[in-house]
Amino acid sequence: MPDIVNTEQAQAWNGSEGVHWARNQDRWNAVNEGFDEPLLDAAGITWDHRTLDLGCGSGQTTRRAALRAPRGRALGLDLSGPMLAEARARAAREGVANVSFTQGDAQAYPFEAGGFDAAISRYGVMFFADPVAAFGNVARALRPGGRLAFVCPADAPLNEWVAALTSLRDLLPVGDFGQPGLPGMFSLAATDRIRDVLTRAGLTDITIKQVEAYGVWGRGAEGAAQFLLGTGPGRHLLDQADQTAQARVRRTLTDHLRDHEAADGTVRLRSTSWLVTAERPADPSDGR
Repeated sequence: MPDIVNTEQAQAWNGSEGVHWARNQDRWNAVNEGFDEPLLDAAGITWDHRTLDLGCGSGQTTRRAALRAPRGRALGLDLSGPMLAEARARAAREGVANVSFTQGDAQAYPFEAGGFDAAISRYGVMFFADPVAAFGNVARALRPGGRLAFVCPADAPLNEWVAALTSLRDLLPVGDFGQPGLPGMFSLAATDRIRDVLTRAGLTDITIKQVEAYGVWGRGAEGAAQFLLGTGPGRHLLDQADQTAQARVRRTLTDHLRDHEAADGTVRLRSTSWLVTAERPADPSDGR
């Protein structure tokens, strides 16, 4: 895998984390797909657009972008070999022919200059080693006037899955979850940081809108608790407890999630995110 700068993330997403997400792609889509339509609408993808999907994972948003542009194409980029294998298999089963997937690091990937009309990402842009360099590289991949649209988590306390994990504070060393600006899932939680990073990357016309969606984390509180504790943050916390404490953790989390069971038995948690758009400045010579 050439041109990899973010080696720590590459190791994680080609190891246990990537395997977990690949095996559970349908469950993760059920958690996050409430943001798909707002994201694709914000990107303005039309009939013949060429779309780049950053951190595409198992490729659901890539395929949906491709279906919006039957005379165009969509390219999904991700660090994770296991998730890209799932993405390719799913595209083949669904018969989405105008989509492709490649393994690479958005910060250093040699995109064709001006090769895309739009770039999108659903939760795939928070882990860059150097976000200014990464977004700058993406900006160069957009045509003049091309649009970037992405979804990233807003403040940690506004997300109910975080509240579920912090309910375990008396049993596990939860600590401060997701401090804005630090590397990780909540690195872009502060809107001032988003504007600063994108501006320094050469993007303009930045808009930031708060959006919410309820994701399905499982059927029944016990199943949802098991899934949440199987995520990266959940495993990290659970590994710090002995078997007796782990049993108490599971009971406590299950009790917390019972309050979120819907009438159909599914556990639904609200995620609060930023829907961000920005544009590569138009070339003055094109008359815009």
